[in-house]
Amino acid sequence: MNYTAEDEILIDRRWNELVESCRKARICKNEEDWNFIRRAFFLAKEAHKGVKRRSGEPYILHPIAVAMIVVNEIGLGVKSVVASLLHDVVEDTDYTVEDIEQTFSPKIAAMVDGLTKMAGVFNTEASEQAEYFRKVLLTLSDDVRVIIIKLADRLHNMRTLGSMPLNKQIKITSETIYLFVPLAYRLGLYAIKSELEDLCMKYRFPKEYEEISRKIEDTQHARQAFIDKFTAPIIEVLDRDNIKYEISGRIKSIYSIWQKMQRKQISFEEIYDIFAIRIVFQALPFPSEKTQCWQIYSSITDIYTPKQERLRDWISIPKSNGYEALHSTVMGPDGIWVEVQIRTQRMDDIAERGFAAHWKYKHATISKDEDELDKWLKKIRNALNGPTDSAIDFLDNFKLSLYTSEIVVFTPKGEAHKMPNGATALDFAYEIHTKIGNHAIGAKINHKIEPITAHINSGDQIEIITAETAHPKAEWLEVVTTSKAQQSIKTFLKRERQNNIEHGQKMLSEQLGRHNIIQNGRVLRKIMSSYECLNKDELYSKIGAGIISLDNLDKLLKENASKKILKFWKLFIPGGNGNATDETGTESEHAETPQTNRALDKEPEFVIAECCRPIPGDRVVGYRDPATNHIIVHKATCETLTRLAAQFGKNIVKEEIKWSQQKAESYLATVELRGIDRSGIILDITKVITVDFSINMREINIRNHDGIFDGLISLYVKNTEDLNALLDNIRKIKGIESVKRLINY
Repeated sequence: MNYTAEDEILIDRRWNELVESCRKARICKNEEDWNFIRRAFFLAKEAHKGVKRRSGEPYILHPIAVAMIVVNEIGLGVKSVVASLLHDVVEDTDYTVEDIEQTFSPKIAAMVDGLTKMAGVFNTEASEQAEYFRKVLLTLSDDVRVIIIKLADRLHNMRTLGSMPLNKQIKITSETIYLFVPLAYRLGLYAIKSELEDLCMKYRFPKEYEEISRKIEDTQHARQAFIDKFTAPIIEVLDRDNIKYEISGRIKSIYSIWQKMQRKQISFEEIYDIFAIRIVFQALPFPSEKTQCWQIYSSITDIYTPKQERLRDWISIPKSNGYEALHSTVMGPDGIWVEVQIRTQRMDDIAERGFAAHWKYKHATISKDEDELDKWLKKIRNALNGPTDSAIDFLDNFKLSLYTSEIVVFTPKGEAHKMPNGATALDFAYEIHTKIGNHAIGAKINHKIEPITAHINSGDQIEIITAETAHPKAEWLEVVTTSKAQQSIKTFLKRERQNNIEHGQKMLSEQLGRHNIIQNGRVLRKIMSSYECLNKDELYSKIGAGIISLDNLDKLLKENASKKILKFWKLFIPGGNGNATDETGTESEHAETPQTNRALDKEPEFVIAECCRPIPGDRVVGYRDPATNHIIVHKATCETLTRLAAQFGKNIVKEEIKWSQQKAESYLATVELRGIDRSGIILDITKVITVDFSINMREINIRNHDGIFDGLISLYVKNTEDLNALLDNIRKIKGIESVKRLINY
């Protein structure tokens, strides 16, 4: 099948745009470089001849677009452009890696081979997935450009995601948020990271995306007026000091604004730090860049009062991805806090273009010392060579190394170590040495004895206390946050408990025998589902390791299934086939007519996910559990759903799941409160809940300290509308500072 005349015109136009981008970037040093790129283009064009994307465009436009991103938005060179143009040739056509090597070079063939393997990561069975991913990621230390081109490929696919069906959108956006976004951050590609996040939100939560986008646009005029007022005295000082600079107001990404609204449960109007002022200046040869940044900081704080606890010095100790800048929050006009970012042009290049700029400046200074990115690449390679139990463990462990927020802590001798935000003393112990982690029993944090599970904060000085008799416990896996700690603990447990599966199988058989329950496939599936195990070996292993207790096995198997299983009259999939049935198997009197509300061929069993506990009114997504065939219903914002969709995208239910209005049920929700304590306030709260709204409470836990109270209330509600109405009334009670639904992500 040949290209049409219209196709040829469009292809030529995009090719010429790529050529122009290469000229502007000056990546081609001679005619040989140009011929290298031309040959790649014509081979790719011929290989993809007649193939269309789902959007209807010629497929060759995709590799051209990836090459454009590589040149314009990342700043890579000729080999990367060639590999971008060829990245789908081996995967989608009859050309082989050997053909690419003969036609181009071994380096180009190796890059295309890596990109081809990367394409298989999320499209293969779990048993193959880890090996594919490991092989590709091993190229990080050798040629990180493979991963960067894959990020460019993902970015263009996300920009054209609108042509995909809903379940594919959920799968692709979940993969993107779960792995590609933190990977882009870790390589310093901030602009790409932010765009990927925004695109994920655009397709997963279009209504919220459009609303925030509109509000940003509506407030642009007033915001610009404030920025002009704020920056006027700063510009005057910088001009006085003859500093060459650019100053601008940068809006937070739509996704980051939405995340803050979700996390704090506040409105768009309540977010005060929606933008930041950025100063990028041309550094002089002397004094040091660091000194010049602090001089500008000093000038600004002569004008505006700084908020000391919001000072972020990433110049003295850069982030692990190479990011350098000085951030300060100051009190601006009209009582508004404003973040100011100070960086040199070099720092700004690295912040915007990540790895490419990092490598350029590294080579320009002829530095042979390992920097933070080099250290991270080496750490990743070591981790990838370590033992891995399964593909899923492998992906999870790799993701742990891509943490997006970090702290700096110190050894007793003053050596600095970067750790992920939220890390524990146990993570730090394993960071120092695996043996220290395996024998850790406690820690001295700032000379005060704390449990080994204590969380650590930036600036802490930590000494690990060990004992030869101590060893890792299975529950430590729930405490640690770093990949190294997770892998070290798993390796120890695996070595020490080789007989876990056999022992667990024996324990389960004995326990079932005590209750006169015959072990069969149905019983095992129910137990696996209850304990969220993917297979029998995982179940037996966790029982043998003591992770799963069988004390409540009898109750678990005999409990009323209706507490967890939601039949068709509570949740349904619009557009399915067949009629709904009630729990006796007869046609339900609550079912609508087949034209307005039809179920699947076989009545689905819907299970409310324990991780996020959605209630009617929440937007939900279905995940079909392969072990039980139940449809697990998650909130669309649930982090567990994102992980499952990234790893098992084929199990996402294609159709949109809706809440039915046919049956009144109660669902558990947890409310978090905080306020100023006074006599009778708890009575007022419970009166609104139980008397005014006739809502049953399951649990109430309120704590008082220094005249301030906070706590949690678990209660049963029918839907989000009732819950929101209740929260509005509680907010009116005297002394209540904040009340919000506790949400798991």
